[in-house]
Amino acid sequence: MSQASEAGQAAQAAQAEGQQSPSRIALVTGAGSGIGRITARALGRAGWTVVLTGRREDALKETAAEIAEPWVLPADVTDEMAVADLFAQLTARYGRLDLLFNNAGAFGTPAPAAELAPAQWRAIVDVNLTGAFLVAQAAFALMRVQQPSGGRIINNGSISAHVPRPNSVAYTATKHAMTGLTKSLGLEGRAHRIAVGQLDIGNAATEMTERMTQGILQADGRIAVEPVMDAAHVASTVVHIASLPLEVNVPFMTIMATGMPYLGRG
Repeated sequence: MSQASEAGQAAQAAQAEGQQSPSRIALVTGAGSGIGRITARALGRAGWTVVLTGRREDALKETAAEIAEPWVLPADVTDEMAVADLFAQLTARYGRLDLLFNNAGAFGTPAPAAELAPAQWRAIVDVNLTGAFLVAQAAFALMRVQQPSGGRIINNGSISAHVPRPNSVAYTATKHAMTGLTKSLGLEGRAHRIAVGQLDIGNAATEMTERMTQGILQADGRIAVEPVMDAAHVASTVVHIASLPLEVNVPFMTIMATGMPYLGRG
């Protein structure tokens, strides 16, 4: 049986049992830290019922402490069976999914392409690309058969989806690939009222970008401090896009610290 058929049967069974799902269900991956944590809390404040997933249950519970009626469901997005179980539980409880913030990702250890170990390459690709695909695939399968059908997927891209940083071949390659994933799903989603978009983020202040404030390698070989922005602005952007009707999509949006070296020649 296909994933879509299983999702459809599960959603119908939930509805047949008289299950009363809240009006808006959001799933946030990588919700245990950084942008995922801040966005999950912002969605909660905006009235969404938020399902939190990530590998570390303790970190997810810290995020959940500031959200009304959250649901913590630990899962490794790189594990196909774990993702299937995540969506089976979500479907059994709510019968639908209205928003996926496909956020889980990793940068890895910076290294020149000639020195990057294959295992390091695979680790980044597994999380940033394969993991993003597996979760988006499961969300898409549910959204197209739930009643009413449709939903929104927001993929977390990066400024690296446009231009690379030095020594970031794996991360940059996956974020370019995320753009292709967004475009393909967006095209397929038209027939099912599924709006798919991508938020390309530059220098939001999180654990991942802390080194920006201390000096980071530039394209010309200099080490320079870069400006960062409050990650709350990313979260508010996700909340705004999520509030739009499904007849409106934001295929791509870039949000970045104004002074970061992105526009121009470095």
